[in-house]
Amino acid sequence: MADLFPNIQMEDFWIATYETFYMTILALVGTCIFGILLGLMLYLTSKDGIWQNKYINFIVASLVNIFRAIPFIILILLLFPFTDFLVGTIRGPNAALPALIIGSAPFYGRLVEIALREVEKGVVEAAKAMGAKTSTIIFKVLLPESMPALVSGLTVTAIALIGYTAMAGVIGAGGLGNYAYYFGFQRRDFDVVFLCTVVIVLIVFLFQFVGDYITRKLDKR
Repeated sequence: MADLFPNIQMEDFWIATYETFYMTILALVGTCIFGILLGLMLYLTSKDGIWQNKYINFIVASLVNIFRAIPFIILILLLFPFTDFLVGTIRGPNAALPALIIGSAPFYGRLVEIALREVEKGVVEAAKAMGAKTSTIIFKVLLPESMPALVSGLTVTAIALIGYTAMAGVIGAGGLGNYAYYFGFQRRDFDVVFLCTVVIVLIVFLFQFVGDYITRKLDKR
């Protein structure tokens, strides 16, 4: 390793790898929670939805579209005051989490909405006819029936998040992006940049493999 990558400090490199996993996994949990909430709101308040309300639907859809349209690197900068208030700092892995979640949740929310729309309306209508409450329809019908698509969408979101962590690293969030930029690119040590790129690609493949495996297990078709 020392011969192939002479400028790599292994201790710092492993810390950076850990930080990338840390940011990705925690942000993915937050994205999953808020994304499902946004997707449910979009689905339930849409035309012919259980909570049909065009005003709420318009507001939620507008917020989703606005945050999806803002480039992630700009979103981080816009959220600096909020991040500083929430976390107490604008540097490090924890400081990246608010931007990662706010940047990814609207994207996943749209994927959740699409997944819910794929659930057969007959199943939902049957649950309504039997007098099922809205909460029962959500947790016993909509979410279970759409679970393969939800996991598949979460896999796509996780891969996007890995890219976001690399961008966040450029402005001091830590992780492999931070290590590649400050210890590789700025010092002209391109072996560092190359190794960080390879590891990020491997992490992407790992998340894709796990996500595809879970999706196949859940898909009963």
